[in-house]
Amino acid sequence: MTSQPIDGDFLEDVRDLRDRLSRFLADYRFGMREIETKLSILRDDFEHAHAYNPVEHISCRLKSPDSIAEKVVRKGIEPDLATIRREITDIAGVRVTCSFVRDVYRLFDLLVGQDDITLREVKDYIATPKANGYKSLHAIVEVPVFLAQGMVRVPVEVQLRTIAMDFWASLEHKIYYKYDKHVPARLTDTLREAALTAAELDARMESLHREIHGDPVRPEPVPPLWALPPGGGLSHA
Repeated sequence: MTSQPIDGDFLEDVRDLRDRLSRFLADYRFGMREIETKLSILRDDFEHAHAYNPVEHISCRLKSPDSIAEKVVRKGIEPDLATIRREITDIAGVRVTCSFVRDVYRLFDLLVGQDDITLREVKDYIATPKANGYKSLHAIVEVPVFLAQGMVRVPVEVQLRTIAMDFWASLEHKIYYKYDKHVPARLTDTLREAALTAAELDARMESLHREIHGDPVRPEPVPPLWALPPGGGLSHA
């Protein structure tokens, strides 16, 4: 079989697309690193100041080109980089696993309270869990990234949850993947029951922790900044 000659202009277009996509994803990778660094600094400083570490684990993920393409199809948006940048805000993601629910809100407040962070959206699935029992605090934040070509603001999705919430979400994801999202009713019912058990465990462990160690910062509950009345906290940008 003889191969057909490749058109030079077509090859150049493909290479240009590859380079533009690589540059596009690099911006998100850098933004993700900025948020990871900020969270790591907050963790270390909090531990130094209060002899207490509110963070158990920090992980990052960047959507693959295939995953972005699938979301473009699901959302029904134009498949160009400008539209994708505007419409898809979870290309870069940082997940923070905390010891207790209180730590989730405290760390969130410390992050979005920084001058260079812009809070674009927040969904509190801890206060209002999803129907299947899923609990987590989701936020879309923008962070400035300073490049050789200038500054760009990059959206990053930050998910904060407790160890129990993370364990439940990991198991739920595996079950939905195994059954290709068509999970038998008996399993969905069991998952909801497990979510309630996880929430009860969170409450008991936090109560036990406070009884033994007290609160490392203050005794009164700390409401999230975005939940405060106008003038008393952060507004959505």
